[in-house]
Amino acid sequence: MSLWAIVPVKPLRRGKSRLAGVLTDEERTFINYTMLGNTLRALKATPEVSHVLVVSRDPGALALARDFEAKTLQEDGTSDNLNMALKRATVVAQLYAAQCVLVLPADLPLIAPESIRALIRVATNPPVVVIAPDRRKEGTNALLVNPAGLIDYQFGRGSFTRHMLQAQQYKVRIEVVELNELGLDLDLPEDLTLLRQLDGQQFQFPYASGRVP
Repeated sequence: MSLWAIVPVKPLRRGKSRLAGVLTDEERTFINYTMLGNTLRALKATPEVSHVLVVSRDPGALALARDFEAKTLQEDGTSDNLNMALKRATVVAQLYAAQCVLVLPADLPLIAPESIRALIRVATNPPVVVIAPDRRKEGTNALLVNPAGLIDYQFGRGSFTRHMLQAQQYKVRIEVVELNELGLDLDLPEDLTLLRQLDGQQFQFPYASGRVP
């Protein structure tokens, strides 16, 4: 099947604002840049992914995407509507004959090819929606939709439940994949602490000295 991965990226200097109390602007920018690179590297190493499409208004993020031979889509600078941007990106992928799409936000520091394959393995026999919730089971950290365009995107607060309800409404099979690599996103200071505990040696981020235990 032709699988397109869509990676939405906020401006690198604006992302992760809830970490502003423990990290400087420069540190947060570095984290965002590093996580995007790690995500693109993992996708490129996953042969089941046919194409990668990065959606952003940030020229730096789009340039990094091109370094990894990903396709890019300039997001409309007048709107912050993530779901509209993802819908637009899905239409672009469908124009290039994408059969299914994987939405993978660029803030999963532990993402690896095997965790991506865990999503793909259960996405056979469509129609199916594969959801990877965050560790609090509130948000959606990855969403694979086969076929593409099957449901509307519901990213935002409480998106895990909303994606589940919409798939149920359309009587679509739902697969939930729970892995540490997919469940940990970096939003709050405690997420940084957990990351260091889980993977402190392999993935080094700059921590504000004395502020994150």
